Amino acid sequence: MDSIGQPGLSEALDRLWVQFLPQLEERVAVLETASVALAQGTLAIKQRSEANAAAHKLAGILGTFGSTRGTILAREAEIIYSGEPEPDPDAAARLAEIAAQLRAIVSNRK
Repeated sequence: MDSIGQPGLSEALDRLWVQFLPQLEERVAVLETASVALAQGTLAIKQRSEANAAAHKLAGILGTFGSTRGTILAREAEIIYSGEPEPDPDAAARLAEIAAQLRAIVSNRK
């Protein structure tokens, strides 16, 4: 029997989470800033592209850590930011809500 059991895997995932936490927080901040810019009508193409990329990366990494809800939320943001033409300003409230929920998911993981 392998000596690395579930507790060992859990500890390894916890260490990886700590390692990736600054990147996760930075990506959530990109989404927060982009949603504010969209609400103000100042979302630049580059900022929208960065928000799309941040959402895509968050979806992947949160899925890796087993956060199905985080992945679903991040994918929703990714879809909105990737839409043509640029996202409707009415989507800003939803994107702000998504960013807030992602912030809570990232902040509350033990």
